Amino acid sequence: MTNQKSPEGGDRPLAGLRIVEFASYVAGPSAGMTLAQLGADVIRIDPLGGAPDYRRHPVSRDTGESLYWTSLNRGKRSVEVDVRSERGRELALALATAPGAGGGLVVDNAVGRPWFSYEALAARRPDVIKVHIGGLPGGGPAVDYTVNTEVGVTDLTGAADNRTPVNHVLPAWDLLAGSTATTALLAALRRRDRTGSGSDLRIALADVALAGVANLGWFSEVRERGDRPRHGNFVYGTFGTDFATADDGRVMVVALTTRQWHALCAATGTAKVVAALAESLGADFTDEAARYEHRETIAAVMRPWFTARTLEAAGTALTEAGVLWSRYRRMSDVVSDFEAGAASPVLTGVDQPGIGPVISARSPIRDGDEYGTAATASALGADTGAVLSEVLGLSDAELLDLRKAGVLGSG
Repeated sequence: MTNQKSPEGGDRPLAGLRIVEFASYVAGPSAGMTLAQLGADVIRIDPLGGAPDYRRHPVSRDTGESLYWTSLNRGKRSVEVDVRSERGRELALALATAPGAGGGLVVDNAVGRPWFSYEALAARRPDVIKVHIGGLPGGGPAVDYTVNTEVGVTDLTGAADNRTPVNHVLPAWDLLAGSTATTALLAALRRRDRTGSGSDLRIALADVALAGVANLGWFSEVRERGDRPRHGNFVYGTFGTDFATADDGRVMVVALTTRQWHALCAATGTAKVVAALAESLGADFTDEAARYEHRETIAAVMRPWFTARTLEAAGTALTEAGVLWSRYRRMSDVVSDFEAGAASPVLTGVDQPGIGPVISARSPIRDGDEYGTAATASALGADTGAVLSEVLGLSDAELLDLRKAGVLGSG
């Protein structure tokens, strides 16, 4: 087990940066986690008792602690402060604007806190960089589930013979907003290094979703052709679909390139039949648009090959032929692989205080072939005294006074 609560930056890319994160839920915390994995000292400002996501599901069956919160806050330091009090707000502002070339960097999603605005921060440190993640551009709330419905993604998912909207459980726009925030912060830091200027950067989840869909050309397609029909498990624009095997297994195959297409035909022994089909239809199946147009007919030709074989036999043949394919699995299968030591080394085990052994992840960014270290999440407020002493120079007596006044958490 790797157990590093707050790994040293060392020679990691962002060593020497101090970032204050004042955020909850997915987008902001995922941005802070990424920055911490790259070596930055990320200091969370947590309200007394934790933010609204502190107990969010999933939670540990044994301890009730949030597996979600501890996973998204790995490698950060936690300062628990009463941000409703004047003294607590002063501490938060001081941390966000503390001097130093690597300081003055803030990621937040705070709503209704004018005291933590860019203007309030810039009045203390003109070169402060603040990246604010919100829901709607106008300041209203939004989450993945509401954004996906607004941009029409939920109309594309689901069975081809049903138009009932189907929600997507992965918070993709939140995660992408977090990545956008890290890009924005580092770009602004580059500008500050050149010019000395600060930045007031704002990212709306709704804008991230709209930009993402527009960048795929989907809105332009709808303007020209109308709403796209559902495709079920077929891949849009090329040939790709799922097939059941003789032992109730299921695989997904995709033929994006001509080489992959020929490999699929060779593996399934359908090359001659498919060639005859193409000739009869006057189609060129080396063109992925033609494969997409005739996807259901092609799938019908190939399906008997899969239903006559077990998952293992089909998989072996597909792999040997160079087909792009994968098995349909449950998350429990991935966990079994991890327990058996067969999972990707991006996954690792850590001993999370308050929970025990958990499956964690290193940064997916590899330096050559090496993944970074893994880290655990600090307990709520565990670093309060150390951070305030180190960054703001508070004495033991001052810390004790703040604790007695209820400004700091119990830590």
